[in-house]
Amino acid sequence: MRFTKLVPNVFYTDINEALKLFVDCLEFTIGHNELDGNKPFCVLEKDGLRINLFEDIKLAEEHNPEFRLVTDDIETVYEKIAANFPEFLHPNLAKITLRPWGAKEFALMDKQLGVIIQQW
Repeated sequence: MRFTKLVPNVFYTDINEALKLFVDCLEFTIGHNELDGNKPFCVLEKDGLRINLFEDIKLAEEHNPEFRLVTDDIETVYEKIAANFPEFLHPNLAKITLRPWGAKEFALMDKQLGVIIQQW
């Protein structure tokens, strides 16, 4: 058995909050767009990654996911986010920190999701 991608589904009460984090801050692009429908949905893409975003109040209240984005240039990612979107920096991991497990990390958060940026 072989898998080639993991594509998370993330639910927001307001999908526009997700677009600010992923499209504006993290520079994903919208690959599939149903944002104007009665059940807003889109697929975001960047560097071979995909994330499905849904606007669904009930499911957003039940799920608060966290995931990691791995990079090979954490300093550049951090500098760009800190300069342009400091409001997303998580107060508990707002600076690049060498973690006990050997990875450098910093974290982002919005009202729905935690994202850890990581470099091994």
